[in-house]
Amino acid sequence: MKKTYFVYILSNISRTLYIGITNNLNRRVHEHTEGLIEGFTKRYNIRCLVYYEEYDDVREAITREKQLKSWNRNKKCLLIERSNPGWQELSLM
Repeated sequence: MKKTYFVYILSNISRTLYIGITNNLNRRVHEHTEGLIEGFTKRYNIRCLVYYEEYDDVREAITREKQLKSWNRNKKCLLIERSNPGWQELSLM
């Protein structure tokens, strides 16, 4: 069975960004949205999926996650705005 991995970016009303990786994007976004995950996203109410990429290889996904995390804020925002100019919720449910 082929696994799929996702690198994703969540945001809040203030456009604070969180970058993560998962093998189940629906579940992970739900966990963030419902505040089920302690830490940064819960503390800053980061619950809006604004960007994601899909990978077949977990190593590629991890490499991409690290790359995105190393970028400055402006570069991350430009990436989001290329595919989601209004920073709309990319609802998967």
